[in-house]
Parts: sequence; structure tokens; C-alpha cells
Amino acid sequence: MIERYQEEFPSLTFSNPEPGVLMMTLEGPGLNAVDPEKHRELGEVWLAIDRDPEVRVALLAGSGKGFSAGGSFDLIDDIRQNYDTGLRVLREARDLVLNIINCSKPIVSAIWGPAVGAGLVAGLLADVSVVGKNARIIDGHTRLGVAAGDHAAICWPLLCGMAKAKYYLLTCRDMTGEEADRIGLVSLCVEDDVVLDEALQVARELSNGAQQAIRWTKRTLNHAYRMFEPAFDASLAYEFLGFQGPDSAEGVASHRERRAPDFSGGPTSE
Repeated sequence: MIERYQEEFPSLTFSNPEPGVLMMTLEGPGLNAVDPEKHRELGEVWLAIDRDPEVRVALLAGSGKGFSAGGSFDLIDDIRQNYDTGLRVLREARDLVLNIINCSKPIVSAIWGPAVGAGLVAGLLADVSVVGKNARIIDGHTRLGVAAGDHAAICWPLLCGMAKAKYYLLTCRDMTGEEADRIGLVSLCVEDDVVLDEALQVARELSNGAQQAIRWTKRTLNHAYRMFEPAFDASLAYEFLGFQGPDSAEGVASHRERRAPDFSGGPTSE
């Protein structure tokens, strides 16, 4: 089983820690940053998991000191300069969210350290998210000069309420795992050094449970996400429209130059 996944999705790392549990690890330079290949595979892998009779539960984790530092600035540059790239990445971002929601198998995530971008999308959309107390969860879209697209509109208001969603998504302030647990953004918060053990225990319980009952329960509950799909589509469209504007150029430049962004020269109307 592992060899088949590794061959089809080479930028991800797979293991089989328990019978029926497929573990997928985000590994790579830049604190497990999501490069173009990994971005595509992270959206497609859930389709393979969904139709694989050997997999009962998927477990997603990072490696080393953190979960994932998000997408690369080189990819953002390509989106800004190449219309075809923008269309492709937009489709992949949509696939990532909807394929996780529609995957019949339960998904567990183990989050410690920084969690940003596409990795955070998968981590928060997991059916059970286990986070370390000192994890750093950041949705940095508006800091990059674009709307908070990808997963935020479809799940943050449902998970933690509209007031908290607006506060964190508009300001791009980071939060600890403890705060994420307090406001309901994640399922469970534990000490940093036992995150993976706890997530694996949850995956083990789900793998040993009544499979059809668990899958039908997930499908039923995820209709709440499906009702937000029009808002998700709009946020994704606004995000990628923003990549064509001056604010995104300034946002990327300020990150690279390690300074505060200056958005004073951007548009002032919708």
C-alpha cells in the first residue's frame, strides 16, 4: 500500500503505523513548505484515500520543528505573472478543500510548531485536529495583500464563530494551540511532545470503530461546510484577483525584506 502512494504522490511521505491507518507526513525545506508539486498532490491524495479499501483513517502530520510554513513566494510570483498558473493553483486550492470535505474516510491531523497556508488548510479541515499548546497558527492572507481565501470562509466561522474568525482573518494575528482550542478552532490541545501520540490514538480508535457509521456521520456533519461553498468560491476568486494587484506585490516584498508592509499606495475602493 505504502509503495503505491509513494509512487503516485512522491512529494509526500507515507507510512502505516497501525492497521488501516495511512499516515501522511509533510516533509521538506523551509519548514515543510508547500511547493507547486506538493500543492497539487495535497489536493489529489484524498481522492485516492477515499477509494482505497485498505485505508480506514488518514493521519496528517508535519516533521521536525513544525507542521508547515505554507506556500513558497516563488509560487506566488508565478501566480502573479502567469495567468495559466493562477488558474491551475486556484483549481488545486478548491480541490484541496472540497476533496477533504468529501473524502468518506475520517482524517486526523497532528499540528505542532508553525502551521500556515495549504498545510493549515488540511490541518483544520481534518475531522479531528490535535494541536500542541505552543503551536503557531497563522492565516496570513491579508498580510500578503489578498483576501482570506482557500479554507477560511468555509470553516472558520463554523468552528470558532464569526467574531473570532473576523478578528484573526482580518488582522493576521497568530494564535497558540491553546488559544485555538479555547475558541473552538481545533478539536483537542495537548502538550507539544505528545501531539503525534494523541493523534495516533484517535486514529487507532477510529480505525477500530464501525466504519460505515463513522463515514456517514462525517458526511452528514460536513453538509454544514457544503452550505458555505458559495462563500468559499467567492473568497477564492477574490484571493486570486488580489494576486493581480499592487498590494500583493507589496505584501510579498515586505515578507522577503522582513519589514512591515506599506499598503498606502493600493486601491481604496472595491
